[in-house]
Amino acid sequence: MSASQWTSSKAMRGVAVQQSVAVAMPRARRCAIVASAAVATKTLKIGTRGSPLALAQAYLTRDLLKKAFPELNEEGALEIIIIKTTGDKILNQPLSDIGGKGLFTKEIDDALLDGRIDIAVHSMKDVPTYLPAGTILPCNLPREDVRDVFISAKYKSMDELPEGAVVGSASLRRQAQILAKYPTLQVVNFRGNVQTRLRKLEEGECDATLLALAGLKRLDMADKATAILSTEEMLPAVAQGAIGIACREGDDRSAAALAALNHEETRLAVVCERAFLAALDGSCRTPIAGWARNEDGQLAFNGLVSTPDGKKVYQTTRLGALSEDAAREIGKDAGEQLKEEAQKDGTVFDW
Repeated sequence: MSASQWTSSKAMRGVAVQQSVAVAMPRARRCAIVASAAVATKTLKIGTRGSPLALAQAYLTRDLLKKAFPELNEEGALEIIIIKTTGDKILNQPLSDIGGKGLFTKEIDDALLDGRIDIAVHSMKDVPTYLPAGTILPCNLPREDVRDVFISAKYKSMDELPEGAVVGSASLRRQAQILAKYPTLQVVNFRGNVQTRLRKLEEGECDATLLALAGLKRLDMADKATAILSTEEMLPAVAQGAIGIACREGDDRSAAALAALNHEETRLAVVCERAFLAALDGSCRTPIAGWARNEDGQLAFNGLVSTPDGKKVYQTTRLGALSEDAAREIGKDAGEQLKEEAQKDGTVFDW
């Protein structure tokens, strides 16, 4: 991409407006605005949630853009915009009780569509299977470790937890898989960002919790893990460990930038997993897990759906070609199979 794609007379007009507005503002605010508009390059605005993990992912995106496009190292070329979502505002209820889908993305999507931001950085596991009209998600960054971790100050593993021990987790997927293997344990809703949940654990609100290893790694907190759970012990959430970046449909400038960052192997795995989720049409009250990956040049997939109490668990595996059409078909077929099996078995899910 050439520097000319990042500059225009429109961009220059935008700088002039920002500078004239700054004159009437307090000095600290004026300096910040003038600094962000100090060059002719039109600022590329990156939208994100404000949690430490979300910001770490936005900073990663910013740094990768700077590495790919030297002109973006210019002062004011990139700006991170923090957007508070519904999921960030309501912390005292289970996600399933306040709507589930889109809780961490809707306000960011709105900002993208009305032009307040140019690209939106998401944890892919938060993104609904449908995208708002007018947006595309053409980019996935290289995936982090998909596994979950066990964290406890009292016990070294899930196997050590005594009968009646309390495990805190807001994830129905984790709750169901825990109860399927350890039915004598108690699971309780346990919301908040990584730091909040670790603080609650230290304060004794529960005996143990489970978190995504990917998030801990991105926060340089992997040492907080007591034990790493294998994917056989705890199948990950659909798109766990994957970062997705969206832009407006027709925004060639942003799409070109994201094309340079896309990691195709991760994108294909996410396509497969999200096709599985879409085929199940699972609600936020349905425990679903799915993991696709490249195994010796082929796409391998494991999928799971369970009742919330873990008493009925349905699983499947697939192996196919590492292509977009195959990935989508593998996920769709696996989801339809498990849905049919559950229905034949008389299991009632909150689809």
